[in-house]
Amino acid sequence: MKAKIAVATVSGKAYYKLVNELKSRGLAFLSLKPWDSMPLDIEVVITTEKEHNLVKHPKVLFYEDNVDSAIIIDEAVRLIQGKKNYERVVVGIDPGETFGVAILGDGNVIETFSCSSSEEIVKAILQAFGKTPTSINVVKVGDAPIYTKELLHLLDDALPENVTIEVVSEAGTSHFARDTTHRRGIRDMMSAALIAGRKGQFYSRRKGR
Repeated sequence: MKAKIAVATVSGKAYYKLVNELKSRGLAFLSLKPWDSMPLDIEVVITTEKEHNLVKHPKVLFYEDNVDSAIIIDEAVRLIQGKKNYERVVVGIDPGETFGVAILGDGNVIETFSCSSSEEIVKAILQAFGKTPTSINVVKVGDAPIYTKELLHLLDDALPENVTIEVVSEAGTSHFARDTTHRRGIRDMMSAALIAGRKGQFYSRRKGR
């Protein structure tokens, strides 16, 4: 896959945070200096506030120390897709000892991560909805017997009542296990992406009663 994002900075701190975020999402990118010529395939350039005047490109985003790098990458992805907002954001959760999470914007995976507790999951989802503007929000939770019930109650209490919650069958979502035996977090996030793409059973929200 050709890179459409360039990271153009000589700041070691900014480069480290931006590249880690890009790699965690499996997004291709080019590493350049701010004054380098930009290949025609590059659609978005990410640099720092101090360096952005050196970059010659129509679409430039700049990173600041007090800004979460994930927000900058989210914006870069939206620009590449030609969208200011997503029409539909779906969060898939694979519950377990490690909770895998995948966020899909209009059917495309825009972020994956893992959490160690139900409370951490809820906090992360609230932050995700805050930085991905949309008119439709859906949370889909895998039907893991030990972990799902508690998570559903926490989500019901924390999420706005316009957010739909579904319970999705986990059957067949663990077929990555053989290839990712020693990478549990990765396996859980891949399973979460499958859960996000499946149709589930609507969970009756107490807030809607």
